[in-house]
Amino acid sequence: MKILLVEDDTLISAALAKLLTANQYEIDIAGDGQTGLDMAIAVEYDLILLDLQLPNLDGISLCKKLRLRDSYRQGLSQGYSKPILLLTAKNSNPDLVAGLDAGADDYVIKPYNSEALLARIRALFRRSGASDLDSSSSLTWGNLCLNLTAATVTFGKEIISLTATEYKLLELFLQNPNRIFTRSAILDRLWEFDDPPTERAINTHIKDLRKKLKGAGFTEDIIETIYGMGYRLKPYPKETPENSSTPATQIDKSKENKPKKDIKAVNRVLEKFRNSFHAQVSILAQANTAILGGYLDPELHQNAKHEAHKLAGSMGSFGYPEGSRLAREIEHLLINDRPLTPGEISRFSDLVKGLEQELTKTPVTARSAPVNTSKNYRVLVIDDDPILTEKLLAEAELYGVRIKVTPNLAAARSRLALATPDVVLLDLTFPDTEEDGLILLRELKDKFPQLPVIVFTGRDSLADRLAVSRLGARQFIHKPATTEQIFQAISRVLPQEKTSEARVLIVDDDPAAVVTLSGFLNPWGLQVITLTKPERFWEMLIINSPNLVVLDWEMPKVSGLDLCQVIRQDVQWGNLPILVVTAHTDAESLSQAFAAGADDFITKPVLGPELVTRVLSRIERMRWRSVPASLPENKFSVS
Repeated sequence: MKILLVEDDTLISAALAKLLTANQYEIDIAGDGQTGLDMAIAVEYDLILLDLQLPNLDGISLCKKLRLRDSYRQGLSQGYSKPILLLTAKNSNPDLVAGLDAGADDYVIKPYNSEALLARIRALFRRSGASDLDSSSSLTWGNLCLNLTAATVTFGKEIISLTATEYKLLELFLQNPNRIFTRSAILDRLWEFDDPPTERAINTHIKDLRKKLKGAGFTEDIIETIYGMGYRLKPYPKETPENSSTPATQIDKSKENKPKKDIKAVNRVLEKFRNSFHAQVSILAQANTAILGGYLDPELHQNAKHEAHKLAGSMGSFGYPEGSRLAREIEHLLINDRPLTPGEISRFSDLVKGLEQELTKTPVTARSAPVNTSKNYRVLVIDDDPILTEKLLAEAELYGVRIKVTPNLAAARSRLALATPDVVLLDLTFPDTEEDGLILLRELKDKFPQLPVIVFTGRDSLADRLAVSRLGARQFIHKPATTEQIFQAISRVLPQEKTSEARVLIVDDDPAAVVTLSGFLNPWGLQVITLTKPERFWEMLIINSPNLVVLDWEMPKVSGLDLCQVIRQDVQWGNLPILVVTAHTDAESLSQAFAAGADDFITKPVLGPELVTRVLSRIERMRWRSVPASLPENKFSVS
């Protein structure tokens, strides 16, 4: 299920993105109302989460535009019919009535409860006929069915007996059908960080799983080896003709390496982008008429230049390489903000006509990308202060963690017996018992020597600090402290190597280009964060801590080269790998990019294999540079 979140508060949007992706929803984010409208027109979303108070276009106005047919003259032939869920801090009847009358299906009051929000989303999917409950309760590949509720695997009517590890392996591949998993990525996903097997053990488990599937009736392996990279689930073959007797599990060798038919949904998305190209070209046609008439209004001049820039960056990626070239030339004619010569006016008219003709041609079909998921860290809080723990629970989503609270040491021991958290936050004093928190800290050291523990207490003697230090606690926080300080301490001790898939921040003012670049990178297990407002770059950088940044060269207000220089001047982020996407390939322009701080460049129109290769190689190189020779290898993985 694909969800669009329209929210200008970056902390809330980051927390919601983590919550939704952890529950296997695909999420796109728009930071203002107008961008949200553009993305909703361009992309086929199953649900929209919409804040009421938004810059540029408020939530109620956006809701009305989405529901009205005449608002889609520049995009779709009909209004948005899928569910809209309002997120609002306004708990007043007039605002809620206005939102519902504007076309919203339901609302959630901020601060929201995560479980309640997810329940509302599931309910809306059920009402719209797009329920994800059936798909989430079982995973299938032909006649193979993995029932998540019963934890059983069947082929036809026969049950396949699998070990717990084999079951988890099969579930991982079925949940990520197009994803290539390296051995280290499988280790990170399926094993606790304190007791992983060797990477060679993965080969054995894969071999055993294949053997049991073949024993159940499969004629060929459904898990294929991608040499030099890892493993993935083999695409399910096309259905055989009605009169064919070929079994459903028989793999057609001639079709093994062809893309799956689920690209149809993506192609529908791209078709909407192509429809929006007509609106952009019409602005260039208006500019052409004005130029031929002898006067180009400054506002129309800027609009035309902006649309030409977006077309140049995105048309090639959506199957119109010649259109990209024509738009780039138009942009160069408009870029100097001066009157055009008679020869340039003639050339401008020819270029606009050429663009109009390009849109009558059949574009190249694009490929799809699977949903990417992520996981929140688990924090066990052992503290009897209800006010503090409630505040921690309320803010946990904003920091990407899940919190369980136990008010005493006995309850903590019971919780630890059920599951091992990623971090423990431990108070030392409990009024209802004579038992000291240092006793539990000693037990944790013995049973879970790798488990990070943060001591949070009102005691502040040197003796306590020495005892805590000698028992292996990672941090000591003296009460009182703000929740921000507590979460900062948690972030410092989190076992980043456990689930640290690489994060890539893509910055491009063109929503079409953002979707294209994301689609190329998502199948490789990269956590892709997108931004269409470059002026918000710094806050997105701080919140998401990416491992690599992809920047478009030419953007309004703030260019990619401006952002390059800002990154390189910062002490913390100065070594962050930067790729610049540009149509400029002359030596002078490339020298300018490298001088600004770019590590590499990608030429437009962007080719998927080239982008993937350059991104993965840069991240891998940065990974090895960050591992000291005296330390064991970090489990950071690009899969």
